[in-house]
Amino acid sequence: MLVLTTIGGDTDAAPLARTLVEERLAACVNILPPMTSVYRWNGGIEQEREQQLVFKTTASRLPLLEARLRELHPYELPEFIILQGEASAAYARWVGESVGSG
Repeated sequence: MLVLTTIGGDTDAAPLARTLVEERLAACVNILPPMTSVYRWNGGIEQEREQQLVFKTTASRLPLLEARLRELHPYELPEFIILQGEASAAYARWVGESVGSG
């Protein structure tokens, strides 16, 4: 499972990523370079610098990852987009071993 979220472009995303990996909610988090996001919010059009974070996890860890991300994330409504896909057997095994069952 891949989960996408964004965070402010000037925010140090590494502590958030590290916490979720340490808590075994994600096997890995990729922090992508800052980008420009244009979006509708509270009746207006906003434009901000943001970073995309990509979490690798398992289906069984999704509810806990979402709950913890909402606790730690600075946004009022953090993006939480789930992408399902196929991984190689070895990579899927590593993800499963990395997140464990808690």
